Amino acid sequence: MKKEKLNILFLCTGNACRSQMAEGWARKLKGDRIEAFSAGVILTALSTRAVKVMAEAGVDISGQFSKHVDELVGIDFDYVITLCDNAKENCPMFSGKAKLIHKPFADPSFLIGDEEVIMDSFRKTRDEIMDFILTLPDSLKQKNCKEKYD
Repeated sequence: MKKEKLNILFLCTGNACRSQMAEGWARKLKGDRIEAFSAGVILTALSTRAVKVMAEAGVDISGQFSKHVDELVGIDFDYVITLCDNAKENCPMFSGKAKLIHKPFADPSFLIGDEEVIMDSFRKTRDEIMDFILTLPDSLKQKNCKEKYD
């Protein structure tokens, strides 16, 4: 009997950068075990810098787009992973079995100044998110997973 994939929502403020990266990494690295979704608590646009640094790592997220969390009503999520404090504080209630996990990452989107410094920040966030995605879904099922990620 084939095991179903886990429905995991990666939630951030604007669904422009971190949650898009997480969705891309989850599809690429864990697509056999995870059905990945991403959304934001406000609607923005996909970050072109996020697209660029993910492409550098061999992950194409150029076809993804920013979605408001309300657009995903009706999907039965196993886990909702908030990637920033704002999303955690403004996370809507999910019915059913969804477990809320908080795993914040730095937001490189608000940096200003030297473009290479900004891009290095995007790469750092990209790599940290990849390292987290590599632990999924097993790390989520641990008895004390909330303590581990809070």
